[in-house]
Amino acid sequence: MTRDVVQTSGLTKRFGSLVALDHMDLSVKAGEIFGFLGPNGAGKTTTVRILCGLMVPTSGSATVVGHDVAKEPDEVKQRIGYMPQSYGLYDDLTVEENLEFFGSIYRVPPDERRRHADEVLQLVRLEEFRRHFAGQLSGGMKRRLSLAVSLVHNPELLILDEPTAGIDPPLRRVFWEYFRHLNKLGVTFFINTHYMDEAELCDRLALINYGRLVAVASPTELKRKAIGGERIELVTTEAQTTLSILKDTESVREANLSDGIVSLIVDESASAIPKLTSFLKERGIEVLQVRQSQPSLEDVFIKLV
Repeated sequence: MTRDVVQTSGLTKRFGSLVALDHMDLSVKAGEIFGFLGPNGAGKTTTVRILCGLMVPTSGSATVVGHDVAKEPDEVKQRIGYMPQSYGLYDDLTVEENLEFFGSIYRVPPDERRRHADEVLQLVRLEEFRRHFAGQLSGGMKRRLSLAVSLVHNPELLILDEPTAGIDPPLRRVFWEYFRHLNKLGVTFFINTHYMDEAELCDRLALINYGRLVAVASPTELKRKAIGGERIELVTTEAQTTLSILKDTESVREANLSDGIVSLIVDESASAIPKLTSFLKERGIEVLQVRQSQPSLEDVFIKLV
């Protein structure tokens, strides 16, 4: 049975009268790439700071890599890697000096520090810049170095707060190559993001708004939940007749016609398609084209949140 790397129960954080987190129950399984999606001010960064042992919850509990974040924050910090939104490196240290410094903070033995530094610099493609001062790096390279620093102590869980914010799309794709590679090596990810295309790449997603969890599921399951089934689009020889026939069919939850295309929401698309095409053929209507379509995560987000 896969263990929980992150587990929260009734997790709540208040700032005066503001409820930033409202009784959040959440679990992240070992080996997952888990996405945390929500608008600005939804409570994403507050959640991350609590999970990293940087902030104490008002009530409720959170366990990360087997340790209570309120009672054992130091143990949590030693077992996780954290990449914040803000740039937190030392500009007057070189790339390798930053890695050496943070490795010492995590109490990594000197020989291991050097080996881990070489490994992570190769991963993020900064080997040739190891003697450059961090302040001389471009914005994208600084983000790569931030990721490298979060990995220097070989953590089992990486908590990343908007890791690709402000960088160009090609570099965002490179970062996700890093994430997939590390995930194959057994690293679990908890990723805050507001990019819908990145959310699609996660194994599971949690949607949060106003401090409350709205839904937790895989991207595919969230889409199915948002529309209440599977979406099919049909092009037939008689679109209006097709709509009239199918809109009252038992397996069809919703039917619409637009630009000659009949859009349906059905219980199960895989089994529904042959049944519907046969049903129409028996009534003299030829199906010229049929395809499954899904709403975007943006559609899901708007509907559920």
